[in-house]
Amino acid sequence: MESSLGLQARQLAHWHGDYGFDEPVWPLLLGLLGIIFLVLAYVSFWVFGLPVLGVICFGCAVTFLFSAASYVYTTRRGKFQVWAAVLVRLGLHGDEQILDLGCGRGAVLLMAARLLPRGKAIGVDVWKTNEQSGNALPVTQHNAKREAVAERVELHTADMRHLPFSSGLFDLVVSSMAIHNIGDPEGRKRAIDEAVRVLKPGGRLVMVDFHETQRYGERLREVGMSDVTQEALGWRFWYGGPWAAASLVSACKPS
Repeated sequence: MESSLGLQARQLAHWHGDYGFDEPVWPLLLGLLGIIFLVLAYVSFWVFGLPVLGVICFGCAVTFLFSAASYVYTTRRGKFQVWAAVLVRLGLHGDEQILDLGCGRGAVLLMAARLLPRGKAIGVDVWKTNEQSGNALPVTQHNAKREAVAERVELHTADMRHLPFSSGLFDLVVSSMAIHNIGDPEGRKRAIDEAVRVLKPGGRLVMVDFHETQRYGERLREVGMSDVTQEALGWRFWYGGPWAAASLVSACKPS
């Protein structure tokens, strides 16, 4: 029998807004490469009579097409299922102040807002369309209305390295696939430092990203955060395959 938390997470993962595609150039590129190698495989087998080359090209085609399918699944469904489970597991009381760094079109922000009947979900972004298709503040506002949480949501145009908020303001800070978009290591450290600064004592930080998550954990320990953990999120959060798997980093700010 499904647990109450599992049922709540499954319900939370259903959405009414339109959340686009994360970094949309990548699934297009992966799919295009898959088609090109599929054509090369056909030509190698049936035109030039080169079965070995044909097998190699076919293998490449399958790999790239699988990667494209994995990427599309994650950005359109998998990440919602994983984040719903993460948010439910946090056991929110419903009156928290939550900040989403790099909220984009609101996939995580608006799920969190649905758990806050007496709280507030605040999102910040610089609204770059190369990082998410159709990324714009009015789009996120429209999604908030479609999810029936507009009155609980506040949006700001702001760089996560320089947050326009007082210290110790939020119970929870979340971020999904955003901090890696900062190009330099010092900038990523600054974003983490800012996230810690705006947390209340006893507050929690939950980040999902890839490639840099071990360094995120190291930085969190350097600035005095406790209970720093890292967790692999599995195939539902693969941006193309296990070589682009996302991990969750979480920590608490000492009281």
